[in-house]
Amino acid sequence: METQTATNQVTAKSGFYPRALYTYSGTHFLNDLVTTGMVPALVVMYKDAFALSYTESTLIVLISYLTSAISQPIFGMMSDRKPRVWFFSAGLFLSVTGLALTAIAPNLFWLLIFIAISGLGSGIFHPEASRGTHFASGKKKGLAQSIFQVGGNAGQAFGPLMIPLFLVYTGIDGLIWLLPIAFLSLFLTVPLLKWMKTSVQNYQGKKNELPGENHVWGSILLIVVILLRSWCQVGVVIFLPFYLSHLTLQQSELLNFIFVGAGALGTFFGGVLADKIGMKRLMVGSMMLATPFALLLPYVDGWLTVIMLLFFGFNVLSSFSVSVIYMQMLLPKNLALASGLSIGFGIGAGGIGSVLLGGISDIIGVTTVFTILSILPLIGAILAIFLPNEKKLGF
Repeated sequence: METQTATNQVTAKSGFYPRALYTYSGTHFLNDLVTTGMVPALVVMYKDAFALSYTESTLIVLISYLTSAISQPIFGMMSDRKPRVWFFSAGLFLSVTGLALTAIAPNLFWLLIFIAISGLGSGIFHPEASRGTHFASGKKKGLAQSIFQVGGNAGQAFGPLMIPLFLVYTGIDGLIWLLPIAFLSLFLTVPLLKWMKTSVQNYQGKKNELPGENHVWGSILLIVVILLRSWCQVGVVIFLPFYLSHLTLQQSELLNFIFVGAGALGTFFGGVLADKIGMKRLMVGSMMLATPFALLLPYVDGWLTVIMLLFFGFNVLSSFSVSVIYMQMLLPKNLALASGLSIGFGIGAGGIGSVLLGGISDIIGVTTVFTILSILPLIGAILAIFLPNEKKLGF
């Protein structure tokens, strides 16, 4: 009865549903805290615990991101064909549980199995959560998507902080305390499922009446741009502690927090700015601006490192929420698939690049990796110039 009343209130407010929106943002925070936030940051601890090489260490990130990247478009297509709103609850539960079980992994094989479960859960969670955000946004799609993505980016930012604040004292064994949180997440997500099912059914009934057509080539180009941005972001989070080896683990993870935290701010303000200057201009301009700070990062020290990370993170992730809305405009008939491609495949596949960068680090050093990372935003900005103009997309 409560859910139905809320649904009626939402309709009366032109579809804007704050309660659902902040639930999606909060669950996005938790999901990305344990996956894209903690997993890359934990590589240093996993490396020591299992005596791994750089390449083996980045294989952990590869499995996490690859399972998420492959599964998100698949689950997105499944949801587009038939409503499966329970993916929202099940996905978050698996993502947290998988990482918690790494505390009892006896060897690298089982560690990768549990990491894969966590990544798969993230892949199940994202398409439904992002599509639900679309339904809860009403006419405020830019603001809503920014709030949702800020939740995820904040989780990524706080993930590295879990190391110096908690895990540095407990070791990997402390991850088992995430298990109760996994069960508590069900109390946060399950009450929203009835409203989600009603919203999806209404959307399915009006699907053929939606304006616009799918733009396949534009979608592929956007995926490449997101992929380059992701390689840069994930690469910095993984290799910054190795590059700044003269610092303590707590200090380097604090710098990671500054980088991703600045990205969370960039995500919000980027969405607001895109409403004024356009999504394409925002995407091209923000990655262009990120390039000089990325280039200077390996050559500065002390407080200048903090300044460079602040501006680097803010600019490189300013287009985060914008890219999701852009993909939904390019694929208006398949919202869950669009979410899976932009959040999952494009971003998650960044783990593939991390393995390549790990191999380069083993051969010629970590410094070279940062040189490679610094030019990725520039390449992405150049490619983004050729994206379809959003003003010509009917949505």
